[in-house]
Amino acid sequence: MGQKVNPHGLRVGIISDWDSKWYADKKHFGDNLVEDYKIREYIKKVHFQAGVAKIEIERFASRVKVSVFTAKPGMVIGKGGTGVDQLKIAIEAITGKTVIVNVEEIKVPELNGQLVAENIASQIEKRISFRRAMKQSMQRTMRTGAKGIKTSAAGRLNGADMARTEGYSEGKVPLHTLRADISYGFAEANTTFGKVGVKVWICRGEVLRKKGDLLSDYKEPTKAPNDSRDNRKKRRPGNNKPGNYKRDKK
Repeated sequence: MGQKVNPHGLRVGIISDWDSKWYADKKHFGDNLVEDYKIREYIKKVHFQAGVAKIEIERFASRVKVSVFTAKPGMVIGKGGTGVDQLKIAIEAITGKTVIVNVEEIKVPELNGQLVAENIASQIEKRISFRRAMKQSMQRTMRTGAKGIKTSAAGRLNGADMARTEGYSEGKVPLHTLRADISYGFAEANTTFGKVGVKVWICRGEVLRKKGDLLSDYKEPTKAPNDSRDNRKKRRPGNNKPGNYKRDKK
């Protein structure tokens, strides 16, 4: 299961929180969902060079709060805050509500899977070998302190006639371990031969259980369940015949 699904979605409610935090009834849920999609697409398109890794959206009765996590906050804020003002006007036109824009800095972009994937994709677009781009990014990430990293590139690599998938891995990336902090990112490189998809998984360690977390309610079993194989053998009718089992010594 961990090999197939998005690592972020698999860990929501366990060690990570939702990117969209709001509630709506059936009548307005679809409209809010489309608005969230438009907001994220607009911000990623306008501020792609700023390295936007994540966008969180919170909705209240009459206002919307948008938190932008970026590696270059100065490019999003703009000179004198003009960038934030333009962002507010554009988002207010989409939602029709008062908008609050909050810009957060990602201090270590080498440990963010989305930013690493976009960096590899941009190098592929500049005709740099995908192997060189992936290996250099992996070395920088491991030097920064990551526990492990895995990369994958799929498409007509280096202009080959047949599309294929190649990847590299270093360290440990336990996708099935839900307490493992896995940062996942996906980006597409537009080349003259078509699109090349880049995926990155980065393991940043494990998140220990805290009081109140969902994982804190889970307890490791201290003994085998009652329907174990040994117990089932004892309950079989044929095993109750004399000579088929040994009596306990008194």
